[in-house]
Amino acid sequence: MSKKSYSVAIRDVIAEEMSRDDRVFIIGEDIAEQGGIFGCTRGLLEQFGEERVRNTPISEAAMIGAGVGASISGMRPIVELMYMDFTFVAMDQILNQAAKIRYMYGGKATLPLVIRGQQGVGRGNAATHSQSVESIFMHFPGLKVVMPSNPGEAAGLLRTAIRDDNPVMFFEHKILYNTQGEVNDDPDFAIPFGEANIVQEGSDVTLIATSQYVNRCKAVAEKLKQDGISVELIDPRTLVPFDTETVIDSVKKTGRAVVVHEAHKTAGPGAEIAAMIMEEAFNYLDAPVLRLGAAACPLPFNLNLENAVVPQEADIESAIKKVLYK
Repeated sequence: MSKKSYSVAIRDVIAEEMSRDDRVFIIGEDIAEQGGIFGCTRGLLEQFGEERVRNTPISEAAMIGAGVGASISGMRPIVELMYMDFTFVAMDQILNQAAKIRYMYGGKATLPLVIRGQQGVGRGNAATHSQSVESIFMHFPGLKVVMPSNPGEAAGLLRTAIRDDNPVMFFEHKILYNTQGEVNDDPDFAIPFGEANIVQEGSDVTLIATSQYVNRCKAVAEKLKQDGISVELIDPRTLVPFDTETVIDSVKKTGRAVVVHEAHKTAGPGAEIAAMIMEEAFNYLDAPVLRLGAAACPLPFNLNLENAVVPQEADIESAIKKVLYK
């Protein structure tokens, strides 16, 4: 094990996988000489050359389309997007091509494509550069949706994504890039998709959180421990496939559930998780499932306004107490 930042963990896995398999290559805007705007590809050009580390024009449709074609042809491309908000200009390539090709070819084709990049608030990047858009891709069968919350998970999940024969949407968070954590140094260390992580065991309430909110919820859980409230915190790690069993087992134990994410509350991941809990564990619930997500408002530029739109630790604490004492 070694301590690394989230961005370095990502870079190191890409380098290790490119060394292991010469079919792996990476393309994106400013990823070569500059190393990407968050440094996730720094040094790869010098190590692997311009054939395998390629800058692209400012066209997400072109780069993802190239990734789809290359993956069908036997390569294993990684496409880095500066902001996952920019997937919107490549929806045909992602939703009508990448997501459906294996199905339309009757399983005879593989499509080992990783589309990765960052999203979320915290830097005042405003309405078109701060969104959390993962729920859109949950809706379309054929795509896997991954959201690592710490450096160790970023490394293990990214290795799984690169080796998967299906298209993977890999959502990083801009605020996590500089966070530090323990990373397994085994070059074959991988975290299977569809296996949630029980970050903290508890008995009073199940708290389900994704991405940066795992860390925020952990802080809330530690605070509530002083009040005698025992929180079980679960990080799904992947939204597709989703580890239903771990969540349901926890809710059956605690009888209460709160789901927290940064995406908009309306039709966000929490809506699907809450529905699943209601369908699978209704008889075990002692209170309605509560969801916390961003308000129905475009993300503001001003950081104070940004904080007013997305859930804060006080909101999480209030929701937990509401399901406990209602």
